Amino acid sequence: MTRDKIIITGASSGLGEGMARQFAARGRSLGLAARRVEKLDALAAELADQAGRVVVRGLDVTDFDDVPRAFAELADGLGGVDRVIVNAGLGKGAPIGTGNAAANLETVQTNLLGALAQAEAAMEIFRAQNHGHLVLISSISAVRGLPKAQAAYSASKAGVSALGQGLQTELAGSPITVSVILPGYIETDINRGVKTKLMSETDDGVRAMVAAIEAERRRSEVPAWPWTPIAAALKYLPDALSAKLV
Repeated sequence: MTRDKIIITGASSGLGEGMARQFAARGRSLGLAARRVEKLDALAAELADQAGRVVVRGLDVTDFDDVPRAFAELADGLGGVDRVIVNAGLGKGAPIGTGNAAANLETVQTNLLGALAQAEAAMEIFRAQNHGHLVLISSISAVRGLPKAQAAYSASKAGVSALGQGLQTELAGSPITVSVILPGYIETDINRGVKTKLMSETDDGVRAMVAAIEAERRRSEVPAWPWTPIAAALKYLPDALSAKLV
């Protein structure tokens, strides 16, 4: 099935913007949501000649009452919705107990509670129409908890993965598909400053994400190399060895 009408959150920059560009190049219709409406407007104008249709809506995913309204408006603007990509996220964080609890709480509220609010809104639409593809953007950091400033971030993404797994079990055999995407290090604002030889170029990482989303697998580490074997190792290696990988 070709998913022609796609909602993407966090679409004003980074992976969300990259996915919007790639889906537009395939002629899909896009509903783009983010807090920075001026960036969405500029992106929509740029993509208008390629995409089937582009509609935008300002959205803070931690405004839980507004999330279903935003999704309904975007779906109306597109004339329906076939796929929702829950991508909006935050990379703030600090070592726990160092007096910066607000950054960690904001990260969990945005990445996990915001993802849950989006899943609720998307699934309400999908259940009513009895079809759809829900895509949850998690992270390789969900596989094994990361230390220091990334602890809250990895915990939030582990929750996103668990949410997807629960929905996959519930919806198995139904016309509603759920995919969990676990990106490794891809060059975006959230990863700038991370020193690693495993960083993927933005375009390469986004292409891998779009290919995985289009395949509609239950779970995809992206790019598959080297992140699929690394994810497998992180699950089973002893703590002393896994600490060297994270």
